[in-house]
Amino acid sequence: MTKATPFKRHAIALSVALLLAACSQSQVENSADSAADPGHASGEHGSGSSAGLPAGRIAAGEARANVKGKATGQSCIDCHGADGNQPIDPTYPKLGGQYGDYLAHALQAYRAGDRQHPLMTGQATDLSDQDIADLAAYFGSRPSQLRDLHGVK
Repeated sequence: MTKATPFKRHAIALSVALLLAACSQSQVENSADSAADPGHASGEHGSGSSAGLPAGRIAAGEARANVKGKATGQSCIDCHGADGNQPIDPTYPKLGGQYGDYLAHALQAYRAGDRQHPLMTGQATDLSDQDIADLAAYFGSRPSQLRDLHGVK
């Protein structure tokens, strides 16, 4: 084995590591950043939206969250609470601090009829792409009360 062989192995390993790093997610999110980051559904931070939406506007999302829907006569706020963390029914999800892309995809699925719920399907039917992006940006920017199962026994 020549002296060049170990060097080549290290160079190959380094090249592979750099390639993997370049192909992986460029920013790892943590729970401390979640409340300030609407999950990129709004196209903010130059990352674009995995939901294919225009840039979301938090203030417009807050205004839209207060609009009464034709289907139920309720607004997002009426059912999920002002910041998305006080649902009127324990089976309703908390939206505050949820990933914006998740919220956007869910609303798109309700609008398309691919996801069914007696209230949400009708509520989402008339939402435009901009409405969905704005709602996702707003609720994604709210403080989070979301919890996972880490530490639960």
